[in-house]
Amino acid sequence: MPGELYVVGTPIGNLGDISPRCAETLENADFIAAEDTRVSLKLLNHLGIKKSLVSYYEHNKSESGPKIVERILLGENCALVTDAGMPAVSDPGEELVDLCVKEGIRVVCVPGPCAAVSALAVSGLPSGRFCFEGFLPAEKKERAEHLELVKSETRTMIFYEAPHKLRATLSAMLKAFGDRELSISREITKLHEETVRTTLSAACSYYAENEPKGEFVLIIRGAEERETQITLEEALRLVEEMRSDGASLKDAVKSVARDHGLSRNELYELAVKS
Repeated sequence: MPGELYVVGTPIGNLGDISPRCAETLENADFIAAEDTRVSLKLLNHLGIKKSLVSYYEHNKSESGPKIVERILLGENCALVTDAGMPAVSDPGEELVDLCVKEGIRVVCVPGPCAAVSALAVSGLPSGRFCFEGFLPAEKKERAEHLELVKSETRTMIFYEAPHKLRATLSAMLKAFGDRELSISREITKLHEETVRTTLSAACSYYAENEPKGEFVLIIRGAEERETQITLEEALRLVEEMRSDGASLKDAVKSVARDHGLSRNELYELAVKS
């Protein structure tokens, strides 16, 4: 009889946010898979729990993941934790969950704090519809391309960012999105917790003069809903008109998609086939 994988949310700063069920699950698990065993050991010591810890993180997941699954298949229960918050959300734990699902292992969620949802809740921006984008690519070109893809997204967008990349990210967002409303939360539940409701241009100016400190969650207002949106067939005609005027296919597709809130990839694939 195989064991089970428990995806356990842990505090993102304040240890008072540990739930009784979280503590009980960690106590009852046969072993714990942790992003950083040193960080998780501090949590276990706080709870007075002594438990076997195995390392599972981005750079050893391909080797460690199958070993964890093998132990579960042999009947052991595993609790999966990340350094802070919910495992498997912008986290290599998603691949361990996938491995378990493919093996028919039962995966159980033990809910806990999540920085993305916490920051959204206090942002003051629309929360009925939102999308989570996590961390942007580190390379400038890839980051710009990703922002271009989501610039027409009408839902509120949530991004994570590290302090040393914040300035570059804010600058790239201002260039791609224009000057939109923005809520910046940092160090959520910690001593220096702060949420600032501002705009992209004001944030760029502020952090040009002040050193970013802490881990950041950026909540950005989505694009304005367009009253009318042309069909793909109409967009194709515009692309062909621009090409007849000398524009390349890539530039024509990019321009039409941007101006009319369409998917650049979808329009490009359709244009290639036509």
